[in-house]
Parts: sequence; structure tokens; C-alpha cells
Amino acid sequence: MTTIVNNPVPSSDEGGGGSGFLVGVLLLIVFVGVLLYFGIPVIKNMGPIQVKIPDTQVVLPDKVDVNITPAK
Repeated sequence: MTTIVNNPVPSSDEGGGGSGFLVGVLLLIVFVGVLLYFGIPVIKNMGPIQVKIPDTQVVLPDKVDVNITPAK
């Protein structure tokens, strides 16, 4: 007697792609939410950046002679 083996047709794995996309979008939304929840108060409490640059000191004389005598 002859034995016949019917192999099933290989199925393509198309069903799992949508759930992976959904999980990725949900993780992205959660990450952005946590970033905003903790990031905005930190940004609000930051003061301006303070850079200490020494003041420039310019010495000006009390009297400036602007009379110019022409050369002969």
C-alpha cells in the first residue's frame, strides 16, 4: 500500500507585524510622556547660564587736546 504525505503549504508570517508596530508606537508614546513629565519641570527650574567675565576697564584722560597745528 502506498503512503501519501500531505505537507502543509508554508505560511508567510504576516500576522505579527502589526502588533510589533503597535507595541513600538505605545513605547514611543510612553517614552515621550515620561520625558515631558520629568523634563519640563527641570527646564522651568533652570536659571540662566551665568558666565563670569571680568569687566573691561578703559582709562580715559581728564583732558584731551584736540587742537592740531598744521605742518609747514
